[in-house]
Amino acid sequence: MSLLGEAIFWGVRPPFRGRLFVQSMEFVGIGSIFIVSLTGLFVGAVLGLQLVDGFRQFGAENQTGAVVGIGMTREIGPVFAALMVSSRAGSAMTTELGSMRVTSQIDALTAMAVNPVQYLVVPRLVAGVVMVPVLTMLFTFVGMVGAWIVCVQLLGLDHGIFIDRFRWIVDWPDVRQGLIKAAVFGLTVMLIACRQGFFASGGAAGVGRATNRSVVHNAVAILLLDYVITSLVLGEGLF
Repeated sequence: MSLLGEAIFWGVRPPFRGRLFVQSMEFVGIGSIFIVSLTGLFVGAVLGLQLVDGFRQFGAENQTGAVVGIGMTREIGPVFAALMVSSRAGSAMTTELGSMRVTSQIDALTAMAVNPVQYLVVPRLVAGVVMVPVLTMLFTFVGMVGAWIVCVQLLGLDHGIFIDRFRWIVDWPDVRQGLIKAAVFGLTVMLIACRQGFFASGGAAGVGRATNRSVVHNAVAILLLDYVITSLVLGEGLF
């Protein structure tokens, strides 16, 4: 939280280095397209396969499109997209910043009158907030395509019913809930990754430990925040 407050303070002060923001968004967003798409395709396919098999036991397989859509937009999309970003981009950022710390490059920035939080952390936080929701929408779309392929093309569900149930059940509030979660997850992933790398110590071994902590802490934080946000939105549960 201290690092977040410092990032907000320096984020609204010039100079604004647009190139760093673009590079960070490219690394987080463009660089994660393949792994997010691949994961979304198979998650949607497995989810569709399991739901059709379960729903057929009581004649409700026509509801598969609606249930897959709700699950993808509300929960699975933002959670899996954030986990993939954490595993790929978050760990890489921790390693990069940790290496800069142990080799005194961050101290060199301070010596050159460049605030390291403004230069290194702020662009990454903005990239997480902006790009993780975009990747979540991509994950949801590809996941629905995977579910459609399995349910309609392989298992024989009616195409019109599958699409119609999805359109009938899934509304903008469901999409909005997923995008809000994705933005929070993106900020959290980048914040934890930057914090672990920014304060790494102990040479190469310390950088490795910081990267390991970054991935583990991000996974726990994403799942914890998922429950908290869902409780606040639904008005049930712990809150």
